[in-house]
Amino acid sequence: MASGRFGVTSQYLVSARELQIKMAQGAKPGEGGQLPGTKVYPWIAKTRHTTAGVGLISPPPHHDIYSIEDLAELIHDLKNANREARISVKLVSEVGVGTIAAGVAKAHADVVLISGHDGGTGASPQTSIAHAGLPWELGVAEAHQTLVLNNLRSRIAVEADGQLKTGRDVVIAALLGAEEFGFATAPLVAVGCIMMRVCHLNTCPAGVATQDPRLREKFAGKPEHVVNFMRFIAQDMREIMAGLGFRTVAEMIGRVDHLAPKRAIGHWKAKGFDFSNILYQPDVGAEVGRYRQIEQDHGLEKSLDLTTLLTLCRPAIERGEPVRAELPIRNVNRVVGTITGSEITRKHGPGGLPDDTIRIGFKGSAGQSFGAFMPRGMTFVLEGDANDHLGKGLSGGRIVVYPPAGSPFTPEDNIIIGNVGLYGATSGEAYICGMAGERFAVRNSGVDAVVEAVGDHGCEYMTGGRVVVLGSAGRNFGAGMSGGIAYVLDEAGDFPTRVNTQMVGVERLEDPQEIARVRGMIGRHLELTGSARARYVLEGWERLLSKFVAVVPKDFKRALASLERAHSQGLTGDEAIMVAFEENARDLARVGGN
Repeated sequence: MASGRFGVTSQYLVSARELQIKMAQGAKPGEGGQLPGTKVYPWIAKTRHTTAGVGLISPPPHHDIYSIEDLAELIHDLKNANREARISVKLVSEVGVGTIAAGVAKAHADVVLISGHDGGTGASPQTSIAHAGLPWELGVAEAHQTLVLNNLRSRIAVEADGQLKTGRDVVIAALLGAEEFGFATAPLVAVGCIMMRVCHLNTCPAGVATQDPRLREKFAGKPEHVVNFMRFIAQDMREIMAGLGFRTVAEMIGRVDHLAPKRAIGHWKAKGFDFSNILYQPDVGAEVGRYRQIEQDHGLEKSLDLTTLLTLCRPAIERGEPVRAELPIRNVNRVVGTITGSEITRKHGPGGLPDDTIRIGFKGSAGQSFGAFMPRGMTFVLEGDANDHLGKGLSGGRIVVYPPAGSPFTPEDNIIIGNVGLYGATSGEAYICGMAGERFAVRNSGVDAVVEAVGDHGCEYMTGGRVVVLGSAGRNFGAGMSGGIAYVLDEAGDFPTRVNTQMVGVERLEDPQEIARVRGMIGRHLELTGSARARYVLEGWERLLSKFVAVVPKDFKRALASLERAHSQGLTGDEAIMVAFEENARDLARVGGN
């Protein structure tokens, strides 16, 4: 679960045994990531729900995490999406990481991973490789000590990674406080990686970090190579443990008294180093656990899904029968619909159920993550308002929100859903009769949405779908947007000044097919929400059509043009997509684009 949320659908989540929230990588802390368009082959685009040949950007932060409470909410969201999976949080080794790790434990994560600066791929920027991050040893020691001092260590596992290569590395990590260990670079080398550090160029000579079929033929790796490597690691570790007198890994977690730094301190390069903080052993009682022994309490039994929805929707889940209901909702009801949706996905796969099989009306104020990761077949109609993260990761479902009957306020001037609506949504529909907060549809990759107005940073990092805004839009609209199209009714005529034009262009709405599509979406919005704003637009359509502007990503437009040319040659399906991709890749290489 990186900040880009590429391809994170209900099906993806229920298929996992562990879900990891990657806050950052040790090798490039806080920088996000970018996949050049020349590497976004059709099968990559299909997996990530984007457009072949169009570069993909992961934002540096998770836009639904700005506090430890937000992190707790995402952990809770994921636990609802897959009750059987462990939830892990990946942190970067840094000064103060112990405090963050304590927050992660209190937020009910099952695992906290401390990542060191030595790991990462060859695509990491040279400045990060050389100058950013700290060794995992410092972070693991601080995290373990802080968790023990606060009696939190027994309810969370600590993992370490960042260029672990030998059994000795694993033993030191355990003695400093970790009980799980991550390997990436070393197994890659075992299957043939020769560390050319050209992962981002699609030219890997060993066929590892490339999608080029000609280069992939050179890949000689086999699963057995990794198995053999890990056996040697285990054997090396077993021999060191025997020398130290340990029978199990659990016995040696946090046993820093078995680390002797004297020879290291005596070395001329390390003279003056003080290892006392790293080798500090908290003075706590025997009752305080020093490794994970207790399951986290995620509080799922209190959810509206387990108390009401799941039983109510059982006929639809088991037999595909229609379900209709009206329920009250309060803002303490978080992540409503996610557990029920996960059961539909487990039973019926990524296609879900036929549209509107489950249609439930709610009255009141919904809590955070209303309808998160909801699959096709579920329709939630909310008469009221909703908190942050509405429709996060929407996976085919439909969400309708409108003000309560008799509300005196003007919907397009008043926020009806909170921030970060539809973050990482991949498919489905959303109709919002009112204003959305900041970062509406950020990283949307397939949902069609109609909203009356949006705050700042609308459609940021969007890669697919269509968004119609019937009113005002805040500043920095379309930043990092590489796919999909947004249509904004710009009656004041000043909207283009609030668009971030680095990756997008602002055009008039002129294509007859697009005009018909937009009008159809607005008509559907009126039908489902009774929006006065939608009625005003449709009744004045001839007059207001010229006021609509389309925000279209430049690379996306070029990719669509290539696909259109492929179709004109009589090509269809995957063949047309592949021809369009190759043409687009050649264009990018010619202009030096990404």
